[in-house]
Amino acid sequence: MSRTRIVRWLRVLLPLVALAMLSTMFLFSRGSDVESRIPYAEVDAQAAARDNRIVAPEYSGVTGDGAQLTLRAARVTPGGSGGAAGDVALDWLRPDGLRADLTAPQGGLLDGLVRLEGGVRMTTSSGWQLDTPQIDARTDTSVLQADRGVEAQAPFGRITAGRMRLAPAATDADAGAAAGDSAGDGAAVLNFSDGVRLIYQP
Repeated sequence: MSRTRIVRWLRVLLPLVALAMLSTMFLFSRGSDVESRIPYAEVDAQAAARDNRIVAPEYSGVTGDGAQLTLRAARVTPGGSGGAAGDVALDWLRPDGLRADLTAPQGGLLDGLVRLEGGVRMTTSSGWQLDTPQIDARTDTSVLQADRGVEAQAPFGRITAGRMRLAPAATDADAGAAAGDSAGDGAAVLNFSDGVRLIYQP
């Protein structure tokens, strides 16, 4: 067979082969899902507008003696008394390195005071864990205070008391069972008072 005849046959066969391949692709292709795959948040827009709430707010500040505060919440509903926040977390860091992490079901910020309530859990970098119904944190100085009873797990045992105060030693005048978290003037002191009971666990 001459070269000319081969070329003629190829000019006929190649388009036919290409047409057959395209036909096969269309015949055996699967149907595509035309529905949108874009995820949507399950939020009731009318309820959000009616409740006038803020989602995932965050407040950060520094006290007069250098402690850093970061307050976060899952949601906040504004109100006449400053509003109410839900699922609250407070990160508290002193200049000497002492850190306290607090979580609570609810809380709020009003007139220079952060109040966490509804069952507060506080853990410190020095190994303490405290549970109390309510804790107040001041925004002008590094003071944390609980006045409605507290249960604490210390590195050396368990403590129950009516009140707890974590503050710089120079400004803490409360009497009771105190445990310094670091040494030196102005170091943070964790002070328990009002019916203190210690179960020592060496």
